[in-house]
Amino acid sequence: MIRVLICDDQDIICEGLRAILSTAPEIEVTGVASDGAQAVALVEQQQPDLVLMDLNMPGMSGIQATRKICERFPAVRVLALTTYDADEWLFDAIRAGASGYLLKGTPRDGLISAITGTVAGQTFVDPGVASKLFMHIAEPNVAHDSTVGKTLSLREREVLGFLAKGLSNTDIAARLSLSEGTVRNYVSGVLAKLGVADRTQAAVIALRHRLVD
Repeated sequence: MIRVLICDDQDIICEGLRAILSTAPEIEVTGVASDGAQAVALVEQQQPDLVLMDLNMPGMSGIQATRKICERFPAVRVLALTTYDADEWLFDAIRAGASGYLLKGTPRDGLISAITGTVAGQTFVDPGVASKLFMHIAEPNVAHDSTVGKTLSLREREVLGFLAKGLSNTDIAARLSLSEGTVRNYVSGVLAKLGVADRTQAAVIALRHRLVD
């Protein structure tokens, strides 16, 4: 069972999401938060597997809450679900540690797949903003630091390459004929060496600095 916390300041959105997710037998909605501070508090109390996080809220924003949750509860995934497709929202959410970025209006099946996939270690980015992310990564004027990733071993680079393609730990283990536990250790090592909090950030760095093919 995947335990999900919904964070949005609009009651009608929260109730709609609760109704949608209630149709998925593998998902349990543990609670609803109306602002970032309440979301952080509920994560501490409930220890959900994933937070569906709106970004623009009164008080502590979703960006700020995402950063706090990812720092204090690294096992909890944060999936941004917002109306905002502007570059600054996307990149701020990624930098804060969000594991994925969806726009409101995502169809039911897409939302449920994104939740289950994110918990499994995959990365989901709405097609409406994915092009912005890759255009930013591919920007020719962006400097590529040759020292980034220099400490990664060959095996860690292999793992990073699969992370950049959005593969889960299970998929990576199958590709490399390793146990999932071993892959988790490699992933933790990659994140630590790159100085990032999650797989999405690692993928962005890998692509931006051309650490993978």
